[in-house]
Parts: sequence; structure tokens; C-alpha cells
Amino acid sequence: MSKIDEVRSEMTQAMKKKDKPRKDALSMLLAALKNKAIDKREDLTETEENEVILKEIKQTQETLELTPEDRTDIIEECRLRIAVYQEFAPKMMDEAEIQAVIREVLKELGIETPTGKDKGRIMKQLMPQVKGKADGKLVNQVLGSMME
Repeated sequence: MSKIDEVRSEMTQAMKKKDKPRKDALSMLLAALKNKAIDKREDLTETEENEVILKEIKQTQETLELTPEDRTDIIEECRLRIAVYQEFAPKMMDEAEIQAVIREVLKELGIETPTGKDKGRIMKQLMPQVKGKADGKLVNQVLGSMME
């Protein structure tokens, strides 16, 4: 079952329960997924679906961060949307899992103690392996903490 079908099914449930905020959030996610499929002119792969969902989460978080504190209506809407989107998002890697992948990449590259000079080579090899599974900022922080 594709994410589009899952989101559509959840949206139908929300409409039956008359849960308008949830239905609206699901509707926006469904529109984003459909638009990507239309742009591609074929069905999305699971990776592409996850990328769309993560992008929507990131955009909503940015909106939340830029919203003035007195606009509680927008803040609540953004928090609800993020919570709904996270139901469909892939499970993200934690620091320990990221460190394990980094160690594997270091072995492949033959680097025992990474330095700032090696960072570009490491990231080039590392990012394709964790793309869509880990937050890029967290990967950068973990790698930075492992460097000398």
C-alpha cells in the first residue's frame, strides 16, 4: 500500500469522525504527495514518498519557528500538522545508529582518526547511506564529535 493510499484512508477516517484539523493536515500531505507524482509522471517510490513527507515536516517546523508567539492559532495548527505527518514519516536513526554507519564509512575509506580535511570525503560517502533515514544536521554533529 503506497503512502498516498494510506493518507487517503486516514483522511476518510478523519472525515467520518468529523476531525476537521486532522483531515486538513492529511489533505495537505496528500496534495504534496500527488503533486510530486504528477511532476514525475509516474508512481513514487517509497524513498520519494518519504522525502516528500520529511520535506513537509521540515517546512512546517520552519513555519512554526518563524511564527510570532502571540499567534497561538498558527502555532497549534503547525504542531498538529507535524504530529500527523510524523505518523507517516520513516523512523529516523538515532546517534548510536549514525555512529555505527560513520564507523563503517571510515573503515571503507581506511581512515582511523578523522580530521577536518577528511570531512568532505566522509560526508560524500556517508550521506547517500543515511539519506531519508537521518537528519543531516544530526549526522554532521555526530561526525564532528568523532573528529579530532
